[in-house]
Amino acid sequence: MKTVSVLSRKGGAGKTTVSVNLGLAAMQQGLRVVVADIDPLRSASEVLRGRTEAASLLIETSARKLELLRETCASNGCDLLIIDTPTAPQEDIQRAVRAADLCLAVARPTRLDLAAIQQTITLLSQRRARAMVVLNQCPSMRGEEESDLVRHAFETLRDSGIPLAETRLRSRTAYQRAFAEGQSVTEWNASSDSAADVLRLLAEVQEQLGAREIYDERIAKLRQAADFMAGPGQVVGDFFKKMRLAS
Repeated sequence: MKTVSVLSRKGGAGKTTVSVNLGLAAMQQGLRVVVADIDPLRSASEVLRGRTEAASLLIETSARKLELLRETCASNGCDLLIIDTPTAPQEDIQRAVRAADLCLAVARPTRLDLAAIQQTITLLSQRRARAMVVLNQCPSMRGEEESDLVRHAFETLRDSGIPLAETRLRSRTAYQRAFAEGQSVTEWNASSDSAADVLRLLAEVQEQLGAREIYDERIAKLRQAADFMAGPGQVVGDFFKKMRLAS
């Protein structure tokens, strides 16, 4: 199993947009995905809780329970755990970084977002965490040219020590429309530019994680665990129910 933590120290950067869309796109590929919402605002939960598979897909929890959650997901067949994090406190963000195989630092190409993401980059560098910076809500390109905002963001971040994802998520209403239906953009309109962007970003994430390893692990688990064949996500779903009752 692999774990991805999605981070930003500034509200509105798009952590939930990245977390939910990547998680659902990976699920469409056949991976067993859990989205852990540790943000008290519960934005990811607002999008996902109405889905039929919510019991196995979504867990509302806290940063202090991440270690137990990772162990349980790994032992019960989860392929990919995505953690949607809060902007604060620092201790919760540090726990999410420690839990992750890959951290995605999300920022819009604005002056305030770029200033805020420096704090995240500093933390990731101190922890020597594997990470990528993801630019979100970028203006559309003008022909083959990026906007001044995006070019400035590139110049600001290129020497940060954290690689910048090649994929930029654009400012498009498709994300809001998809969320209104409890869907990812890859479900809402699979042929849209937004869906193509999400799939490109997912490919970059899988490359960083070692996608072949994820799929090999899944095949091995399917062969070894009879419980898996009984019903998708049932074992993990039962655990989540117990955690909710205990919280």
